[in-house]
Amino acid sequence: MKSAPFLASGLAPVLKCLETETSRERMRGLLGRKKLPRGVAMSFEPCRLLHTIGMRFPIDIAFLDRDGRVVRTFENVKPGRAWIWGGLRARRAIEAQTGWLLRQAEAPTARIRENTASDTP
Repeated sequence: MKSAPFLASGLAPVLKCLETETSRERMRGLLGRKKLPRGVAMSFEPCRLLHTIGMRFPIDIAFLDRDGRVVRTFENVKPGRAWIWGGLRARRAIEAQTGWLLRQAEAPTARIRENTASDTP
């Protein structure tokens, strides 16, 4: 699993995202973790559908399209929820600490993308 900083709407890096790279990592996700540290999230790609069965804490979820546009968000999703559908345009899902991610992605035109070397001043 690699880690990458992400930007919201072109602002400074807003979260350190743990990116799942294998199907095994995607299946495990946040299961077994007691919490997510502040400023850390988990990214799943490709992803249109999530669940919170077996999780220990609530999360916020943002589904993104291919261009990093936020297409759907869910706030304070409790453990034990079977289906969280991002829609047909969803390509990636980001799970973050409750209340944190949605403050970054609440604008209707919000984009969240990986910070690259060209983004650094």
